[in-house]
Amino acid sequence: MSNATVNIKFQWGLKSSDPEQLPVLVIGQSGHLNQLSWSDVRCKLEPRVTEEAWKRGLSCVSTSPGESCELWPRAVTLASLPARRSRHAAPSRAHALAKIVRATQRTTDEAIVLVCRKRDVYASCMGIARSYPLYHARSSPPPARALSVEILLVAEDKLEGESEDEGVGPTDPSLLDGALSLEELTTIHQAADATRLAARITDTPTNIMNVDKFIEEACNVAKELDIPEPCIIRGEELRARGMGGLYGVGRAASCPPALVTLSYAAPAAARTVAWVGKGIVYDTGGLSIKARASMVGMKGDCGGAAAVLGAFALTVKAKPEFNLHAVLCLAENSVGPNATRPDDVHTLYSGRTVEINNTDAEGRLVLSDGVVYAHRDLKADTIVDVATLTGAQGTATGKQHAAVLCNGAALEAAAVRAGLRCAELAHALPFAPELHFAEFTSCVADMKNSVADRNNAQPSCAGLFILAHLGFDFPGQWLHVDMASPSVCGERATGYGVSLLAVLFGARTGSRLLRALSPLGRL
Repeated sequence: MSNATVNIKFQWGLKSSDPEQLPVLVIGQSGHLNQLSWSDVRCKLEPRVTEEAWKRGLSCVSTSPGESCELWPRAVTLASLPARRSRHAAPSRAHALAKIVRATQRTTDEAIVLVCRKRDVYASCMGIARSYPLYHARSSPPPARALSVEILLVAEDKLEGESEDEGVGPTDPSLLDGALSLEELTTIHQAADATRLAARITDTPTNIMNVDKFIEEACNVAKELDIPEPCIIRGEELRARGMGGLYGVGRAASCPPALVTLSYAAPAAARTVAWVGKGIVYDTGGLSIKARASMVGMKGDCGGAAAVLGAFALTVKAKPEFNLHAVLCLAENSVGPNATRPDDVHTLYSGRTVEINNTDAEGRLVLSDGVVYAHRDLKADTIVDVATLTGAQGTATGKQHAAVLCNGAALEAAAVRAGLRCAELAHALPFAPELHFAEFTSCVADMKNSVADRNNAQPSCAGLFILAHLGFDFPGQWLHVDMASPSVCGERATGYGVSLLAVLFGARTGSRLLRALSPLGRL
């Protein structure tokens, strides 16, 4: 796959082109592809591909779902997505789509003809967008190129499998009208840009994307959105204000840690939402240092904050009806004379004391300060924290599904449903503080920061540590998203979390498409 910058344009309908000049991938579920007539696609295939060759290709991919075939060498590829969908997988098959796109993309300008139902168009377009990462550091990168994503919407139908729409919920009527408005296409463009922004930040190594540079990215987003400059609490001010978690994690690094807040105030808003992102720009593990192989890739430990920043940019452009804050907990978990030691005791912003028994369990410390700040200072009544928090997440819910923990069944169910609709999958963890929080018992402090038994619901325990600082009696809504595994695909970041947040809270925005996809309704 080329590292050249790819400019992506989404449009409804096809534009005539010669595949020798503009190679094309036609992709969709076989049942959807078979709804097309030759006249629907001939403008992208002629004069190289005949109607007979098109029909032969359809026959091939229909009998081998999930496969692709070339209709014209190095110029026209036809691919079908898997026919069946289980109830915990996305109806759009966006993960399979992204895999095919990555495998078939060219090094020149190209086109993708996306054939799908309207309800799946957002998720499918994001699957394509995350297949073209922005960051590169090659001394001689290929020239910038263009990707045209041309969308053909097909009629609703029941494809193979009784569980095709199970768990997704009812479809908004605006997703059944068979058309894409300019406003809806604009939302898709903005979502793709936000997803690629989050992935670029996460992909960029720490000698470039340190805390200073991350703050600069946040300031650029605020400027683009024409909102006030971010509020930045940094270095010794964190310590002075009692944020011992974030300060203790980042104090050994050359760039001081920072709590950065971007804020959008909606007119006459009755509710306030805060998204809190873990932004560990590099995680050595601290003095509980990681093994050599485990440390590779830890530039990506800022994926939660990157996702929050991207989702904030997308949602503010959609004009939410609620106050929205993005709280970025930025630090480098480094090794040095000032590094936190195991056995140190820190006082966090909640006022609770924490005995450090593992400096590699640092994400929960910075997030605990962040969520308390969101509640106490920003007056948020709905708080979502997003983090590449535990390696155990991948064991618990796999590489594609984030693990979510919530203090309310309705928000938890909405998060899972939003994940199915936007193809940023999520699966619920058990929420049982009375069974799991004893893992943090300390003889000298209010709690330790790492569990006693790593085999006892470790991802749930990590989330409960954060909630403990808000208080288990927190009267608002709290959702924890551990996206350690889905934040990456191979060696590349995915921008996971941008769409999950934007779709989850999209019901109270001005975006027609986000409103239609959102399962949450009233906040």
